Amino acid sequence: MDSYDLIVIGSGTAAQVAVAKVRAAGWSVAVIDHRPFGGTCALRGCDPKKMLVSGEEAIDAARRMAGHGVEGALAIDWPGLMAFKRTFTDPIPAKQEQRYTELGVDAFHGLARFAGPDAIEVDGRAFQARHVLIATGARPVPLGIPGEELVSTSDDFLELPALPRRIALIGGGYVAAEFSHLAARAGAEVTILQRAPRLLPNFDPDLVGWLMPRFEELGIAVETGATVTRVGRVQGGLIVHASRPGAPDLAVPADLVVHAAGRGPDLDALDLTAGQVTARDGRLHLNEHLQSVSNPRVYAAGDAAGVGPPLTPVSSQDAKVVAANLLDGPSHRPDYRGVPSVAFTVPSIAAVGLSEDEARRQGHKFRVNAGSTPNWFSARRLAERVYGHKVLIEEATDRILGAHLVGPHAEEVINLFGLAIRHGLTAADLRSTMFAYPTGASDLGYML
Repeated sequence: MDSYDLIVIGSGTAAQVAVAKVRAAGWSVAVIDHRPFGGTCALRGCDPKKMLVSGEEAIDAARRMAGHGVEGALAIDWPGLMAFKRTFTDPIPAKQEQRYTELGVDAFHGLARFAGPDAIEVDGRAFQARHVLIATGARPVPLGIPGEELVSTSDDFLELPALPRRIALIGGGYVAAEFSHLAARAGAEVTILQRAPRLLPNFDPDLVGWLMPRFEELGIAVETGATVTRVGRVQGGLIVHASRPGAPDLAVPADLVVHAAGRGPDLDALDLTAGQVTARDGRLHLNEHLQSVSNPRVYAAGDAAGVGPPLTPVSSQDAKVVAANLLDGPSHRPDYRGVPSVAFTVPSIAAVGLSEDEARRQGHKFRVNAGSTPNWFSARRLAERVYGHKVLIEEATDRILGAHLVGPHAEEVINLFGLAIRHGLTAADLRSTMFAYPTGASDLGYML
């Protein structure tokens, strides 16, 4: 039986970071994945999504500037946009395998499962591991409704060779908001069916409210308080049924129905019981060092760990923590302070730190600087009507507790607030900083 110091299950961001660090320390390493090497972010998530967003950004810019010195109509060529995306994604698996070869890492394709507390099996072949890192990412949570097999995943959406005319999205978080903007600008009729009372529940309600007119302008039908009960086939396509308390039930015809109702750790195929790795409610039972409490040989990172926010920078930090614990002994802990989150609608909406409700529950005394400011130069020069901010500043310390942005440059400016929160910078520190003008960052002082 072949043996390794570390076997990593998965090949995404967490796997890549951890592998590089322990291999540099001289450990023998194997990586196993049943999907093309590269992971969710590079192949099926953040990066390909943002490649496609580039197309809608061009369309939106032309629409906003129409009548302001820009003439002519633009349209998205969906197959061409997909081909542009593939210029990034197609080379990744081969590049990743080549990198593993250069590092002296053994790479295996197949579905891995535990065959014992220190043993991994892949397609009938067994390997022994001194340590195991679970970095399998996340998968869509089961919907538990009749017709679930008719529902496509976000992975499927990002590979569509042609854009269907009618699209229904189940759920109202990041994926639904981002895909609806993209699909609507590409000419599709889009309906969002959200069980919660509003879209984007992870973002500040006031800022979401300032963004909602853009959904209306794009013709996106947003049905909140709508619980999808079943999906069926009808002549010419699909139909999605949803119930609404105190309102008539909905029946939404669609050519494509997309699961956008959340994801959870992808653990089902691992046979955790055989590995003596305990889980609770679909999540690994880990200690503060990202180590299995029942099998200390095993660690987890990123979405598979499910400890920090489900974001790529968190996967990277988790992997660094795991690698340090493997090399030094379990003494390191992840630090999730100041992790920004962005929904790449156009314009984008972003948040970092505490919400107002969280700050109050934690007993902070703070002031709030907030406003919808479409007349500020950063928005006016782009003919953008959606621009606003909300910043929470602790009274006693002048520290930034939270920041919430919507509008142009939000996805970039939020990083400055993340820097402040992570490193304890005050509002005065930020106000005294000189930023290039006029830029998105130069508005920061006015937000404080």
